[in-house]
Amino acid sequence: MTVDMSVAVAGMKLRSPVLAASGAFGYGTEVPLLDRRALGGMVSKGIFLRPRTGSPPPRIVETPSGMLNAIGLQGPGVDALIRDYAPQWASWDFPVLVNINGESVSEYGDLVGRLDGVPGVAGFEINISCPNVEQGGLYFGNDPRAAAAVTEAVRRRTTLPVWVKLTPMVTDIGVIARAVEGAGADALCAVNTFVGMSIDLNAYKPRLSFRTGGLSGPAIRPLAIHLAHQAARAVRIPVIGIGGVTNAEDALEFLVAGCSAVQVGTATFINPRAIAEIHDGISAHLELRHLNSLAELPRYLPRD
Repeated sequence: MTVDMSVAVAGMKLRSPVLAASGAFGYGTEVPLLDRRALGGMVSKGIFLRPRTGSPPPRIVETPSGMLNAIGLQGPGVDALIRDYAPQWASWDFPVLVNINGESVSEYGDLVGRLDGVPGVAGFEINISCPNVEQGGLYFGNDPRAAAAVTEAVRRRTTLPVWVKLTPMVTDIGVIARAVEGAGADALCAVNTFVGMSIDLNAYKPRLSFRTGGLSGPAIRPLAIHLAHQAARAVRIPVIGIGGVTNAEDALEFLVAGCSAVQVGTATFINPRAIAEIHDGISAHLELRHLNSLAELPRYLPRD
């Protein structure tokens, strides 16, 4: 029995529902470690218009069933991405979406405008977990109006797929999800990391130089599944699940909860074969249940 593992996400045909999450594979330098036949696509590390040095070390701390990172969105800037990385992506047999970051609404739009039409850039994942410098540092993803404004600015500058990555640090993720759907998003990614802190009891101060960091890994998975499910119930566009996926069972929980695909990040630091094993485990589950394709997997998505 051959199971059809392909999935369409807002018109983008993926050969697998398992993608490499932003940050985990840099700008593609870690891709040679992968069993690429299992990879549905890759989301690049976040990029700004200009180069950023990021936060000083220490920038990563291990936590129970996860890790904290405060990399500070270090990156080479858009010119280097176009020159050094996009030409590599253009030769690959899977799509690469660029994770987009900005400090103002106009910066998001300008960055997408620079990348639209560049060979190798298949679409965009919009990171709205950035502070709006023009509005006193309020995070775009916490305000439905600001989230919608960013989405609209991006949508005006491209016809490529626009996925918006939602923050978990909100009271009602459905409100944000509906706002960006209405502003033109093609899909949602749920969710970004949670904010956490770890204290060094020898130095009596935070272990991270930035004090707080993004918590990822298995510790956040039940929270992420809940939020992804809530987002999927709130909108009609596809949702890509993110958060603590380490094996096929984890991925299947997201898929049954209403997601069209999943992204895998932290697990690949422990096991470079994680994406292939997750892909093959999903296929084995479908075959065991005599399901011919991923589309036949039952979904739990009640509508109020």
